[in-house]
Amino acid sequence: MAEIDRAFGRRAFGDDPANYDASRPAYPEWVFDTLRTRCGLGPGAAVFEVGAGTGTATRRLLDLGADPLVAIEPDRRMAEFLRGSTPSETLSIVVEPFESAALPVAAFDLGVCATAFHWLNEQKALAKVATLLKPGGWWAMVWNVFGDPDRHDAFHDATFDLLNDGPRSISHGGPGGVPFALNVQHRMSAFGRRPEFTDVRHEARGWDLVLDPDQVVALYSTYSDMTARPPDEQRQVLAELRRIAAEEFGGRVVRNMITILYTARRR
Repeated sequence: MAEIDRAFGRRAFGDDPANYDASRPAYPEWVFDTLRTRCGLGPGAAVFEVGAGTGTATRRLLDLGADPLVAIEPDRRMAEFLRGSTPSETLSIVVEPFESAALPVAAFDLGVCATAFHWLNEQKALAKVATLLKPGGWWAMVWNVFGDPDRHDAFHDATFDLLNDGPRSISHGGPGGVPFALNVQHRMSAFGRRPEFTDVRHEARGWDLVLDPDQVVALYSTYSDMTARPPDEQRQVLAELRRIAAEEFGGRVVRNMITILYTARRR
């Protein structure tokens, strides 16, 4: 199966930003508690967010006092949705890939990336992040991962053959099958190659996402490995997902989720 390239991944979610925003789950509150207590998020904190999308994390950062908050989003459709749905004088949106975005050096207390960092070149992105943070500033990467390798997931098993013959997102990981976000060894190694960072930590917690058949279709239609399929194939696969959810799971699907957070401090 072919792996989706990063260029496609950056435009894979903008066809229906309203559905993306409504269907993707929020990040658990413990993530933002950690950003407040460890990473300095609060009133007046200067924050940048990489790959802000439709604002799933952005709105909570604003709620907790990020000011200013600079959101970098390469897909104009997603950026326009964010601008329309999140009016705020403290929010500015840069419609540009992170690598080429012109951002002030050593100007930020905190940088955040929510379920998007796998679409970047890891070492180059971390190097740029380091230039943007003030000394002592913090960098945080968080993912909501669909699937927990330590818990049996009946819906994953029931849909594996249906979904596994198509294109695969970088987020699924390499040949070892460990999702990008959950490959702690690789992520920590990447930080280890960047002398600008210290005090690197990670934390992961599991939780359940309960979906009805309509919610299954809405959510799965936002996945990059679904949007990479031809339209007719998308419709067929989504219809079969709905059938499985309704008939084989009685209209109630429970997906095992893991939220994982990495934080690191700029020396």
